[in-house]
Amino acid sequence: MAKQNTTGLLLNGRLKTSGITFYQRSGATVVRAATSAQPRRNSRAQFETRQRMRHTTALWQSLRHCQPMFTGGKSAYARFASLANRLPAVYLPGRERVRASVLMPDIPVSDGTLMPVKQRLGEVDGTPALLTDLDPATLIPHERIRLYTLEQHFEGPLRVPQARFSMEEVKPGDLPVVDGTLAWVDSRFAATDAGWALVRVNVDRCSSQSILTRSTLHLQYTTEEALLRAAEDYGGLTS
Repeated sequence: MAKQNTTGLLLNGRLKTSGITFYQRSGATVVRAATSAQPRRNSRAQFETRQRMRHTTALWQSLRHCQPMFTGGKSAYARFASLANRLPAVYLPGRERVRASVLMPDIPVSDGTLMPVKQRLGEVDGTPALLTDLDPATLIPHERIRLYTLEQHFEGPLRVPQARFSMEEVKPGDLPVVDGTLAWVDSRFAATDAGWALVRVNVDRCSSQSILTRSTLHLQYTTEEALLRAAEDYGGLTS
């Protein structure tokens, strides 16, 4: 229950405003500064962790609108973050880091218990294709296939990188069988600024898949030089 005190404030736990924290202790109101005079530490490990999480969050903000399926965690986002945080850290300068994201291989798009689909980029009769090891005879009844696409865009006058997800779903029978396995044949698979992943879906179950791409854009954002350049926007690294 909130308590009335001589400050005229109704307190329940803590109230922070203007850098001041008010709280109750043994029936009395205690007031102290809510900020610390200590400088923010920015060691290399701390900076890498912050940048990796920032990029993971930016990717999820796009993927979450595409019916992502992730199991085995407290939430879909928690499981996605657990997987995505294993990727190399991406270092973006200050003008680009807000909501910026970069296409790179192995970005997770699903996590589940169905057998994963091995896939590779190739051609079928001269047309680009996403080839798989998926034998249609092994599919579960009512199973569907989702194609997740991640395209690299550059926004605004500063050309801020922004990777955007989209998803489309088909019945396995709508895909051609090439050398005994399913393939998705389309000229889009020649692109070097996009990535893809085929996901098996059956009601609330799915296969665990990640992005396959020809893009090498991410390499310029994962170097030592990129780290030091981005860190300068935070005042440099500390020991």
